[in-house]
Amino acid sequence: MKVLLINGSPRREGNTNRTLEEAAAALRAEGVEAEIAWIGSKPVRGCIACGACARSGESRCAFDDDCCNELIGKAAAADGIIVGSPVYYAGAAGSLIALLDRMFYAGGSLLRFKPAAGVGVARRAGAVEAADQINKYFQINCMPVVSSTYWGLAYGRTPGEAERDGEGLHTMRQLGRNMAWMLKSLEAAREAGITPPEIEPKVMTHFVRDDLA
Repeated sequence: MKVLLINGSPRREGNTNRTLEEAAAALRAEGVEAEIAWIGSKPVRGCIACGACARSGESRCAFDDDCCNELIGKAAAADGIIVGSPVYYAGAAGSLIALLDRMFYAGGSLLRFKPAAGVGVARRAGAVEAADQINKYFQINCMPVVSSTYWGLAYGRTPGEAERDGEGLHTMRQLGRNMAWMLKSLEAAREAGITPPEIEPKVMTHFVRDDLA
């Protein structure tokens, strides 16, 4: 079993990475492989809804000049996913959201039913909003959201400050243990012949109605 942890900060060794390291260590202690992947500090394209990924049938984004397709591949090969983000303006980092838009638009079908969790790291406020924003990608893609003893939050501004957030690190350790427990439970379910439910064709509804004109 393996969990992919995505560091959505442009700083490779900052507080977001330190926070994810705590969850990764807990996973490894439970016998689960953990890899932290960094999205880098270069620009990440946003989704332009061109639909090329759907037409190709390859679960890849048409734009292949940043980390998106590599991370789709890593996430597809993993059994669980944890995504962490710093907070700049009351939510997750823009580059990470651009990445997740494309990952889930192009490769969402490869990630269904994999346990996942979002983590927000802030100086003062916005971490709840960041974690919630990330978790919404999982919630619309049939992915169980893994909980902990508190929301997936940690605090720190300058590199190293998250080390002093005892409760935040405790939350991450429990998150790692809970993720490992869920992965082992799902593996036992598969061995018992219990498989994920089928997904019926989605009904797409909008609120622009010709009959109301």
